Amino acid sequence: MSKTQEIVKKITGYHLFWPLFCLVIVLLFNLIKTPTFFDITIQNGVLYGYLIDVLNRSSELIILAVGMTLVVAASGGTDISVGAVSAFAGAVCILALGTGETYQIPYIFGVLLAVLTGALCGAWNGFLVAKMKIQPMVATLILFTAGRGIAQLITGGNILYVKVDSFKRLGAFLPGIPIPTPIFVAVIVVIVTSLILKKTALGLYIQSVGINAKAAKLVGLNATVIQFLSYVFCGLCAGIAGLIITSRIYSIDANNAGLNIELDAILAVALGGNSLGGGKFSIAGSVIGAITIQALTTSLYAMKVTADQLPVYKAIVVIIIVALQSPELKKWMKHMRVKNSTQNVERVVEQ
Repeated sequence: MSKTQEIVKKITGYHLFWPLFCLVIVLLFNLIKTPTFFDITIQNGVLYGYLIDVLNRSSELIILAVGMTLVVAASGGTDISVGAVSAFAGAVCILALGTGETYQIPYIFGVLLAVLTGALCGAWNGFLVAKMKIQPMVATLILFTAGRGIAQLITGGNILYVKVDSFKRLGAFLPGIPIPTPIFVAVIVVIVTSLILKKTALGLYIQSVGINAKAAKLVGLNATVIQFLSYVFCGLCAGIAGLIITSRIYSIDANNAGLNIELDAILAVALGGNSLGGGKFSIAGSVIGAITIQALTTSLYAMKVTADQLPVYKAIVVIIIVALQSPELKKWMKHMRVKNSTQNVERVVEQ
């Protein structure tokens, strides 16, 4: 192991060397392509710049990745419904608040309804996975398919717009604060989740259940409840992300809100060095993965790559990034280093 890897492990407490390495590579590429990438300016009292845009646009993905991390760790499966649940929660919020010049109900109640909608959807997924023992991808496929349909029923198949300016603040800026609001929301979600996992035994319970649910039961852990709660939390995160998504465009388009974001959330977990088979996990790794994906997306758009071509280029880069983190590749590289060292020693001996 190199000294750099040892330093990173000491600082982070987890194997984050490769996720950080991949993020640095993407950022350096952006810097080479766009020399002003790290420039941050203030315009009209708010911060502007590519870096701010990356952090801002990755906020909802970070929130979803945090929830997805716990689901993957606890159940060894993924929740593919988070994008549809985000659209569903956003639709509920806007329907409750109304599309008039003033809110029909207080704004905070609309927010709570959206978060509650997400949590209930997560509870449904958790019930199917934890209690009914349905494979996670199959269980969450139900809401993946039906979630947007329900949102369409709620909105009557129309795009609903919110006319009250204060609704835009969650997805834009708070008065007098130069940093985008979604960044604050993402930071709060990450900090609260990390504190709960570290200050309580919940993190250890999730790892134990994810590694071996049957063994966890033998030591007194209720694997069903732990898996259920992980899905509820993931749904709650989807509800929060739905609020940000709808606030950005102050409307709800059930067909496009959060479209395909579940794939990026799963990818963020994988890029963060987490095992998709369950067990040990890293919230920090998933956050790094989410920022990496958004930085990659931003750089591709800056290169004039169109939206329909974006998945192709992103897939190529992701394959390279995942390959760099492959245990087999690491094993091969270690073998080559040992082989080269042996050959060098043999040459010295021969001389």
